[in-house]
Amino acid sequence: MSETVWQTDLPDLPAPKRGKVRDLYDLGDTLLLVACDRISAYDHVLAPGIPGKGKILNQLTNFWFEHFSSVVPNHLLAVDPEDFPAPARQYADVLRGRSVLVKKCEVIPFECVARGFLAGSAFREYKKTGSTCGIELPEGLQRADRLDSPLFTPATKAEEGHDENVDFDFMASHIGDETAGKLRDLTLELYSMGRDHAAGKGMLLADTKFEFGRHDGEIIFIDEVLTPDSSRYWDAESWTPGQEPVSFDKQFVRNWLDEEGWDHENKPPELPHQVVQGTLDRYIEAFRRITGTDPIL
Repeated sequence: MSETVWQTDLPDLPAPKRGKVRDLYDLGDTLLLVACDRISAYDHVLAPGIPGKGKILNQLTNFWFEHFSSVVPNHLLAVDPEDFPAPARQYADVLRGRSVLVKKCEVIPFECVARGFLAGSAFREYKKTGSTCGIELPEGLQRADRLDSPLFTPATKAEEGHDENVDFDFMASHIGDETAGKLRDLTLELYSMGRDHAAGKGMLLADTKFEFGRHDGEIIFIDEVLTPDSSRYWDAESWTPGQEPVSFDKQFVRNWLDEEGWDHENKPPELPHQVVQGTLDRYIEAFRRITGTDPIL
């Protein structure tokens, strides 16, 4: 098993901006994005980390960027540390497999969420209101039901605290009708392609979130793509509407936290070994099914 890389300390580089699970180094004209092994749930970073998780997510994102390259350009400049700027190359042993050099861009401040099944916050909202993000849904739907057609349900992108589901009109009022429409159509196209690929591997892609930016006036794909951190993947063979699906994502961690009775506000309990290992096993299985290969850990 890989050792856990909780954070990257690269003294010859500028101090990083640390997100929940990534460290971001500003190299002037470019950014160095490093996926660490931290894992978050309910807007809290949990301990311990998941050994090798950052490498799995980084390599899986690179796979999807290539898969979607004919549909939308992305922010990748280099994936091999030997191709990074000189100050970063000296840390190749730490960075290999878990880092990318990317373009600087203007981040569009909305998460673009696509849902093909009723789960998570969409299911909770539906139970209360019969709709999700302003979209009315048929009566009598159950947890994990397949929707008649995928939904676009954007969310605000919060620096801290909770992202908030919003409707399309709210998004359009902030970034313009044309850009919002392009992002909606692109999100649903990418989701459908990812869903079809996953289906061929015995998996259901229940929902996912994408992020986009602008570079030289062009919309580009950024951040992570169709990973077990940003998506819900279910086992197709065992899927039954109304029941909690067998998943290959961090729902396994959320379920354990809920069973422990954690209130989602105070300091979260420490993850036991079986939850850490169980999470790693699920992430590796997702990677293997999607790519047909093993991650380099």
